[in-house]
Amino acid sequence: MKKWLIKHYGFSKRSLNGLLLLLLLIIMATLAPSIYRLYFLKPPTIDETEMQALQQLAVVDRYAKREYKDTRTEIEDAPERLVHYQTFDPNLIDERQWQQFGLSYKQAMAIVNYVKKGGRFYKPEDLKKMYTISPEKYEVLLPYVVIPPSNPFEKKMMPAYPKREPVMVEINTADTLELDKIRGIGISFAKRIVKYRERLGGFHSKEQLFEVFGIDTPKFNEIKDQIKIEVEAIRKLNINTAEFEDLKRHPYLSFKQMNAIIQYRKQHGPYKSIADLNKVLILNPETIQRIAPYLSF
Repeated sequence: MKKWLIKHYGFSKRSLNGLLLLLLLIIMATLAPSIYRLYFLKPPTIDETEMQALQQLAVVDRYAKREYKDTRTEIEDAPERLVHYQTFDPNLIDERQWQQFGLSYKQAMAIVNYVKKGGRFYKPEDLKKMYTISPEKYEVLLPYVVIPPSNPFEKKMMPAYPKREPVMVEINTADTLELDKIRGIGISFAKRIVKYRERLGGFHSKEQLFEVFGIDTPKFNEIKDQIKIEVEAIRKLNINTAEFEDLKRHPYLSFKQMNAIIQYRKQHGPYKSIADLNKVLILNPETIQRIAPYLSF
């Protein structure tokens, strides 16, 4: 075989001996674990002391199971818990007192925790809302429930605020204190009404209150019969002498419209009547109608 390998593969004698030695080492490394387990590794043994300990554990386990079984049988066969009823306040008793009424510990703790978390019994019938109390147990407990009227957990009645007497307030001259007397108008609404009235010059109709921030249809219907309007109290502007500073506070006019009114007057002379405002192209009939009650000529 050596001659064949040397002839066909060109191995030298020294290389061939090295190759054979390498193959032998690979075969020995592959077979070594099996030989070690077969001839040198001994199976684990349990000495006498460990064997006795295992046997004792087995005996203890058998006795424990038997004791558990006997105890469980004893509990199942035990007579029913003695029940003692007496008057009580369900807001004040603890779980032991609930158990005296025949409830289990779990049922008693459910009720006690309900009270600790803020739940309250205001009348004996409130026991119905506790799911841990059966209808039969509720009927038995009901005659013993006593919740004193002076119980600190009793619902407090909300104080009754006196109703405001109907009033009639003139809206163009009233101050905030007078407006506050109107039922449905607080001090905040009173301040808004006065502030808008000063910009406007006064109200000539009740419906103008819709222009005050926060006043909607329900609020208007609530207050409309408690107010009156004196149109004589409206503060008017002389359109022929008013300057831009006088006009700019009015909410019905834009800056362009104010400027157009003044420029037209400078170019064409004083306005003689409200009809002359129709000649100012930037003013539409609706705007002229809205500002008419506030102008004088």
